[in-house]
Amino acid sequence: MKVGDLEIVPIVDGTGREYAREVLSAPGGDRWACHPDQLDDHGDLVLTLGGFLLRTGDRTVLVDAGVGRIHNDHYDGGGFLEALAATGTAPGDVTDVVFTHLHFDHVGWATSRGEVVFPRATYRVHTADWAHFVDAPDADPGAVRKLAPLRERLEVFDAEHTVAPGLDARPTPGHTPGSTSYVVSSRGERALLIGDVAHSVVELAEPDWEAVFDVDPAAARAIRHRLADELADTDDLVAAAHFPGLAFGRVVTVGESRRFVTV
Repeated sequence: MKVGDLEIVPIVDGTGREYAREVLSAPGGDRWACHPDQLDDHGDLVLTLGGFLLRTGDRTVLVDAGVGRIHNDHYDGGGFLEALAATGTAPGDVTDVVFTHLHFDHVGWATSRGEVVFPRATYRVHTADWAHFVDAPDADPGAVRKLAPLRERLEVFDAEHTVAPGLDARPTPGHTPGSTSYVVSSRGERALLIGDVAHSVVELAEPDWEAVFDVDPAAARAIRHRLADELADTDDLVAAAHFPGLAFGRVVTVGESRRFVTV
């Protein structure tokens, strides 16, 4: 996807499946009945897993790093490095890995078998997520093992800032304590990479939905409302971490409702 002079390339690692009615709900009864096109024949929400590649100046940036080598009944990864290679990018070419948050399906290729995968990269994440997932006394041991090897290459932040030319971090907490969106901008054009602020396109059209994965559901809803209002009926593009095919789209008003329209 072109944004001014910059190109954002989806890097697909694999696919996840969750029973939609167990993980996403909204007030007013079974509202999934109004969105059958967003589910498969089993009522599952199909989640694309991966990240995004951006080259800007002399920087080669990954936004999130897929699910890794996980293969189970819900998640099937493993394709990230091959997809990255198809863009002409080797692990040693990556200068920055920036995380929207530290859930397992976003950090899968940060390390592998205890070794850092992108050896030249600086890894960046909001300090609240690092504290929650790694440094907290009750942090999940699996997350600690996965992420601890990054310490020597880690930079944390706690506010909006410029990561690289045309790439800005914007904290959007709620899904996790340090959940962060990234704004790509060039020549007056913008695209927002919003991580898991929304798991399904229905959440940008109807931001009052709630995900069981959100650590602070009220804050997550408030962020979704704010972003949907900001994006509605503008030329700004938006992509979330699990939308089908990691596709970009716009939020448009049709009659009295909003829709996410893929571009």
